[in-house]
Amino acid sequence: MAPTRTDVCAFSALELSKAYLDGSLSPVEVATEVLDAVGRVDGELNAFCLVDREGALASARAAEERYRAGSPRGPLDGVPVSIKDIFLTAGHPTRRGSRLVADRDDGTVPTVDAPVVAAALAAGCVPFGKTTTPELAWKGVTDSLLTGITRNPHDPATTPGGSSGGSAAAVAAGLGPLSIGTDGGGSVRIPASFTGTVALKPTYGVVPMYPSSPFGTLAHAGPMTRSVTDAAAFMDVLIRPDARDWSAMPPSATSPDVDGYLVAALDGTLGARPLEGLRVAYSPTLGFATNQPDVERTVDAAVATMAELGATVESVDPGLSDPVDAFHILWFAGAAAVLKPFGDDAVDHVDPRLREALARYHDYTAQDYLDAVAERMALGRRLGALHDDYDVLVTPTMPITAFAAGADVPPGWHSPDWTSWTPYTYVFNMTQQPALSIPCGVADNGLPVGLQIVGARFADRLVMRTGAALHERIADRTPRPRVHACQGA
Repeated sequence: MAPTRTDVCAFSALELSKAYLDGSLSPVEVATEVLDAVGRVDGELNAFCLVDREGALASARAAEERYRAGSPRGPLDGVPVSIKDIFLTAGHPTRRGSRLVADRDDGTVPTVDAPVVAAALAAGCVPFGKTTTPELAWKGVTDSLLTGITRNPHDPATTPGGSSGGSAAAVAAGLGPLSIGTDGGGSVRIPASFTGTVALKPTYGVVPMYPSSPFGTLAHAGPMTRSVTDAAAFMDVLIRPDARDWSAMPPSATSPDVDGYLVAALDGTLGARPLEGLRVAYSPTLGFATNQPDVERTVDAAVATMAELGATVESVDPGLSDPVDAFHILWFAGAAAVLKPFGDDAVDHVDPRLREALARYHDYTAQDYLDAVAERMALGRRLGALHDDYDVLVTPTMPITAFAAGADVPPGWHSPDWTSWTPYTYVFNMTQQPALSIPCGVADNGLPVGLQIVGARFADRLVMRTGAALHERIADRTPRPRVHACQGA
């Protein structure tokens, strides 16, 4: 039986590909339904700042012709994809969630695509819209003076997290199975945890970036999906070399053979004990953080499943000190740099909470910056050494669940900084290790909880294989969001 239109928005990317191949669906049918679903659903979420119906349908028609000719470009040909409004998209403005950028835009739109956008197009993906971000992607929730407040499909009163919150909300709500986000301190993993979706921050340099981020080598690009296998298939697309990123690594850095990410992830779903022999270090706090008790219980239960799948799990306290002070130096030096081209008064025209944060974190000396880099290097050595004894490190992705939309921190929180509630994410931007967030259930309030799997640098495929095996067994612990394209269609 052919799928109905109410099914289509729940399909994974790989399920869509299979349906295209057997003729039960066409790329044009799917693109049309996704675009219609955005019209039905996004008014409640505000996940999109731009939708290109005409361009999407043209791309879908081209993909449909390739399938008819028996020459699709690969498993993601014809699959809808959304793009965070940080990446350059030829023919469309990139305003980065900033009224400052929009107001001072001279009307010129980019004539080139960012590497990830170019790679998605080369694979035949169907870009249909750009997703919301906080101003200049500076914080861990998604609201801005330009586009307003983005909301969580599980509970629209709450935030989807950020800064790739629009992408996460879209994917969770069935508004396309794939999105591309950025992660400089947790920006794909934070919203993945809050929305019950999957996101990978790859090893730094594995996915090319252009233009280079003002946040420097903290910044990564990565896939946001509803399944680990979709994320793996998307990674096989996104690692396409691009000479514009002089720091990019060759695909062979993480995929030394032709099998790539998808084959590794699929291998993780095979057998009764697919994690047999895997050495897992489980650290619920990294030695310095504190979790909401029901979040920790939910993660504990998922880690117990890893043991049932054959892994050897040991509770580990790496005894880290919170590196947040060093992170702040690196992060806010980048935030100040991104404003500099807009003139001396730029700070007066941005998100007031960014202005307040820059007032707290400024006037760093070159020595301060070098000291922060030295602390970063020491942290990298320490966590790198952990992988001499363990294949992967597992933590909660977030110590809490989603809180009120429009706020930077939970009500009554002890700090105004977004880093105060994201202790498990920015650490791995500092060390550049691959980190995957998968949904592992819900807390007592019914909101999603994420589990993070971290590997040694360049062990991205092992991280994906591990995540695929675990998510295969626990995916049903996280329900479909209340706001979803398949409801009321």
